[in-house]
Amino acid sequence: MTSRKFKTFGKLSSQGDGKFLTFRIKITNMKKQSRRTFVATAAALSASAATAMPTMEKKDKKQLVHHVFFWLKNGDSKEDLAKLLDGLRTLVKIETIRKLHIGVPASTEKRDVVDNSYHASELMFFDDTAGQKTYQDHPIHQKFIKDCGHLWEKVIVYDSMDV
Repeated sequence: MTSRKFKTFGKLSSQGDGKFLTFRIKITNMKKQSRRTFVATAAALSASAATAMPTMEKKDKKQLVHHVFFWLKNGDSKEDLAKLLDGLRTLVKIETIRKLHIGVPASTEKRDVVDNSYHASELMFFDDTAGQKTYQDHPIHQKFIKDCGHLWEKVIVYDSMDV
């Protein structure tokens, strides 16, 4: 009588939504399995995971993207930039934000179409316009504006929806 033994191969998460895809492989006679066979099996499982992941996403929803660029009054001040970035980090606590990216200009190739004159940016993803409205009115966002608004001289916002 043979007992079935399984080993967890790996877990993958889709965009932090709490859904996991777990692979379990049956360990049969490991002594007869070559390294080549094992690697081929692992590659096949990884490939199937890559194709399975998109099916876990909500394809019928069109997300709203909110991209904000900040120009500081005192652009040479590392302290002001640090205060702004710390303030932006507090926004992640707002429940309707699905993903938040906070950044500074990248050191990429200089081209006429690239504007890297800003000092910081935030990129947020929302499920819909109602989620973005909740963010706009949220006490954490209002506190961020109150605490950090004196740091910037210019703000530009680009909002877009999936097509």
